[in-house]
Amino acid sequence: MEIVIAGSKHIQFAQTISKTIEESAKDRGTGIARRTPEYIAQKMQNGNAVIAYENDQFAGFCYIEIWGHGKYVAHSGLIVSPQFRGRGLAKEIKKRVFELSLKKFPGAKIFGITTGQAVMKINYDLGYKPVHFSELTDDPEFWKGCQTCKNFDVLTRTERKLCLCTGMLFDPTEKKQKQSKTSAFLSGLFKKNTK
Repeated sequence: MEIVIAGSKHIQFAQTISKTIEESAKDRGTGIARRTPEYIAQKMQNGNAVIAYENDQFAGFCYIEIWGHGKYVAHSGLIVSPQFRGRGLAKEIKKRVFELSLKKFPGAKIFGITTGQAVMKINYDLGYKPVHFSELTDDPEFWKGCQTCKNFDVLTRTERKLCLCTGMLFDPTEKKQKQSKTSAFLSGLFKKNTK
């Protein structure tokens, strides 16, 4: 199984990825925003996507979107082809796209919205926490992407305050502050015990 940063040579999979996302939304009966093959191809060309494939067969995919002039990064379109499900592939793809985000956009808050319990667990394990939608980007272009979701009416009726999705956020500054406090505590403890 190859899990790599997608590039131009992977555009051949864009149509299949788009179709897989659409079929998954129908099968699960949950809200997944559809993405065109052209949009997916653009993410690949920009080096803002991770793809998994085996023997020239598409296995999984996820991409990065940049919002609020680089203050926010979202992971979207996480999908695993049905025949590759149940192997932990979604977790591996999400981990790779998370690492790619940290490398390309250091300091940006990373977020996602999902109705899937498995994705929520993956996000939680990576350090995300559930947050109110007001803590996510206020960039109207991001929220336009939800228009193809069957639950979009819920989002608009509540003025983007509520939806069936859960918003999750990873704030790298919080992690640094926590690490700094832990280091200070351990340093103080060490000094105290060496006196």
